[in-house]
Amino acid sequence: MADLSKFDPNVASNPNNNIFGLPFSEEEAKLVLLPVPWEVTASYGAGTARSPDHIFKASMQVDIFDAYVPNGWRNGYFMQEVEKKILMKSDYLRKEAELYIDYISRGSLVEDNKFMCKSLKEINEGSIMLNNWVYEQTKALLQNNKLVGLVGGDHSTPLGFYKALGEKYGTYGILQIDAHCDLRKTYQGFTHSHASIMYNALETIPEIERLLQIGVRDYSEEEWNYICNSNYRVISYFDDHLKERAFEGQTWGHIADTIVNHLPQQVYISFDIDGLDRKLCPNTGTPVPGGLNAEQVIYLFKKVVESGRKLIGFDLVEVAVGTEHNWDSNVGARMLWKLCNFLMKSNS
Repeated sequence: MADLSKFDPNVASNPNNNIFGLPFSEEEAKLVLLPVPWEVTASYGAGTARSPDHIFKASMQVDIFDAYVPNGWRNGYFMQEVEKKILMKSDYLRKEAELYIDYISRGSLVEDNKFMCKSLKEINEGSIMLNNWVYEQTKALLQNNKLVGLVGGDHSTPLGFYKALGEKYGTYGILQIDAHCDLRKTYQGFTHSHASIMYNALETIPEIERLLQIGVRDYSEEEWNYICNSNYRVISYFDDHLKERAFEGQTWGHIADTIVNHLPQQVYISFDIDGLDRKLCPNTGTPVPGGLNAEQVIYLFKKVVESGRKLIGFDLVEVAVGTEHNWDSNVGARMLWKLCNFLMKSNS
C-alpha cells in the first residue's frame, strides 16, 4: 500500500500524481479506471474520445473529501494512461464515419458507392476490435481482483466490460442513466453504434438479468416495442413521466425507492452524461432538453448502496470536451469521484 504519511489531502492536488491527485500506483490501487478514447460512431457532436485526458486534468480541482465515504480514496484510485493506438484508430475511423454519415444523410444508397461500402465494413470491424480490447483489458483487471470503472469515449465502449463482468460475477442488473434507450438493433448501418449498446448487451450477454433506464426522453418506435416485449427485462423511467410524478407530489425519495426495488442484488451503473440536464453537460454529443440534476443521480446511487445491493462496476461516457473553463470535464470529474466512492463503499 502507498505510504500516505507525507500526503496531505487538504492541499492543492499534485498534477504529477494520478487521478484526483492521489499518490497510488496501479498495483497499490483497489480501484482501477480504464480510459477508452473511442467515438467512431458518434452521430451528432464529437469530442468525447479525448474526455479521459480532460477529466483527468479537471480531477485535480476535486476536493478529496466525501462525508459519506470519508476514507474510500485511501484504498487507492488509479487511472491507466490512454492507449494512443486506440485513440489513433478512433481518429482514423471517425473521419471515415463522418464522410459516410454525410453521404447517407443526403439520401444516397451505400450499395451504390464502393468506397462507402468499404468504410462501413472497416468501421464495423474496428468496433469489434475495440470490444475485444476492452474485454481483454477489463478481464485482466478483474482477474487481478481490482474494482473497475470505465471512462469513455462514446457509449458503445463498455460492451466488452459487460461480458467480462458476467464471467466474473454471474448475473447482474444495469442501472442506466441516459437521455436515450440505446436499444436500436443498428443505427446508420453501424452494428456497434453508441445507439445500440444496450441492445447488443441484452442480446449477447445472458448474465444481464435486468436493465433499468432512468431519464430517457428520446427514443424510437423500435426501441419502444423492444421495451414492451422484454417481459420486464427492460424497465424504462422516461423523463416526462418522472417529471409528471414530481409535479403531482411524489418525492424523489419515493421514486428512487421504487427504482431500486426493481434492481437485482448485483448492480452495474452505466452513466451517459447526457442523462443530466444539458446545463451540466452543454457539449455532450447528442443533447436532449430535460434531464436529471446531479443531486438526483447521486441520491439514487446512494439509495442503491444503502439497499445492500452490491455495485460491481461502472462506466462514465459521452463527456465531451468543452471550451469555457471546460465545464463538461469539471462535471464529469465530480461525477466520476462520486462513482468511485460509491463503488468503494459498496465493496468495503
